[in-house]
Amino acid sequence: MAVPEKDRRAGDEIADPEKEVGELVSRLTEPGELEPAERRRLLGRLAKALSAGAKKAKESGAGRGRWLADVFLNVAPRIPIRDLHTLSEHHHGLTGEQLADDLIRTAQKATMTVGAIGGALAAAQFAAPPLLLSAPAQLVAETIVVAAIEVKLLAELHEVYGVRVHGTGAQRAIAFTAAWARQRGIDPLAPASVSLALGAATKTALRNRLMRTLGRHLTTFGPFLTGAVAGGALNRMATKKLGEAIREDLRGKLPSGPRRGELPT
Repeated sequence: MAVPEKDRRAGDEIADPEKEVGELVSRLTEPGELEPAERRRLLGRLAKALSAGAKKAKESGAGRGRWLADVFLNVAPRIPIRDLHTLSEHHHGLTGEQLADDLIRTAQKATMTVGAIGGALAAAQFAAPPLLLSAPAQLVAETIVVAAIEVKLLAELHEVYGVRVHGTGAQRAIAFTAAWARQRGIDPLAPASVSLALGAATKTALRNRLMRTLGRHLTTFGPFLTGAVAGGALNRMATKKLGEAIREDLRGKLPSGPRRGELPT
């Protein structure tokens, strides 16, 4: 039964911005395609929730980089990570290098779509700024979602290459987030990397990585659809670069160090 428009809008009201951010990022990174209109709607709600959180952070004197990192660390455990069996099922039975190829392509498409939506909204602000969310909130939402998609990609590539990361769900999420901040795979022979993932150096690396991603999204400002084109293209290239770097790193961490095409199926 369809939900009346007035009731659906009432359900969209944000009671707890922090909880709302986690739920929305989880929905935006779930397997499967989202309709463009639904993705725009969820990104808009995420921007609204983040705007509320940013206001609180500003009042408390927290810097944007630190606040961004805190938000993402709270979100990370909500990112849906699939095991190898589920990944193969969701990708038409692919395994090994072919599965890794498909995961990277899928992540590229997802971050490209997010960038294009954010860029189109930023471009539209030139014509009708009062009708849209504030640009900073929209760009922060885009940054958080792109980072979550890339952390998900990194974690699932570890599954494909058989590099197991042990610990609780929260510990694994933090370890993968730390690896994303460094743009490196996790060393299975260094279990301390999981427990030390939240050290001062890692927090600094995460802040810097998120701010660089946010800076990349600032290029989406432009008239007409130039922002959409730039946002989509930059995200696609960055995600591909990350995926290729992680898979090369993970190949080297396997005991036999397989070259491309030699990963067992």
